[in-house]
Amino acid sequence: MDLSGVTRPGLVAPVRRDPRGIAGPTKTQARGTSWRRSSHGLYVPSDVDATVPEQRIIEAAAVMPDHAGIEGWASLCWRGATWSRGFAGDGVTLRAVDVAVGGNRSFRGQPGVRPSEERMRPRDVERVDGLPVTVAARAVCFQMRYARSLRDAVRVLDMAAYDDLVSVEEAWSYAVPYLQGWTGVPQCRDAIVLADENVWSPMETDLRLLWILDLELPRPLCNRPVFDLGGQFIGTPDLLDAEAGLALEYDGKLHLEGSRRAADLRREGAFRSVGLEYVTMVAADRRDPSAFIRRALDARQRQLRNRPDRRWTVEQPPWWTPTHTVAQRRALSAAQRTQFLRRRLAA
Repeated sequence: MDLSGVTRPGLVAPVRRDPRGIAGPTKTQARGTSWRRSSHGLYVPSDVDATVPEQRIIEAAAVMPDHAGIEGWASLCWRGATWSRGFAGDGVTLRAVDVAVGGNRSFRGQPGVRPSEERMRPRDVERVDGLPVTVAARAVCFQMRYARSLRDAVRVLDMAAYDDLVSVEEAWSYAVPYLQGWTGVPQCRDAIVLADENVWSPMETDLRLLWILDLELPRPLCNRPVFDLGGQFIGTPDLLDAEAGLALEYDGKLHLEGSRRAADLRREGAFRSVGLEYVTMVAADRRDPSAFIRRALDARQRQLRNRPDRRWTVEQPPWWTPTHTVAQRRALSAAQRTQFLRRRLAA
């Protein structure tokens, strides 16, 4: 595929051998240490990092046939998805780059490049910075359908919504009428129902699914701002069990740092001051959540039993700009996104 129209800086498009050594390496140079074979018949300089996701994508695109499109995680990554970087569940193994080729069975794939022959309409592919990629809704549904588990599938959509690439409604509108009978569609649809558009990290998805699938408790609100009864902003808990008045937080390693820990303690105190109970999941709880579950259920029972004065609300005052849906965030200007979404970056 001709990649001359790709406008993404910092990437190196593969080239074929050139007997003159001008447009590409000579046969002798290609066998040396200065060049790396990116795929059959194509080369890039050996110092080009093959683990950079965008570089892997452009190397895959170089061998895909006309009318094909980069699919799945790679389409989302090319669009700027924060959490779609092409690693398997272990965080180390590189995933193959999927390429949607439709009915073109002549393309058999290459190491690190995997063809998908699933049905494809012309409108399912669009160019982003000059590279043909599948539309975001298709890419998300593809990744959800082939996810290892329902929870992984939910995480895919949660994180695509984080970057406002796809809304829950858009994913549903693509999956329901078009993907009838396709591989993994039941999992995809179940995941869409469980997804949320205001999750700020994969760990929050895991915590939410633990809450509603394992403990079978009411669905919590995700990153919904809490105010006192006078309209003063208190804080934004990762999850909020509004029925019990319980704030649930996930604290990773960064939260152990001195200044961050002090801010977390002040936040916890602010929540408690208005009648909210506060329970934290730490990194160790992800491996064995039993201790966290006991803490959370005990706190929830205390709240329901004691019924402390509810001096808090999620009703947003007129001066507050809501940002808990994809549509609301897409409507923001660039300056507003910087102003109103800064808490997400600090979370």
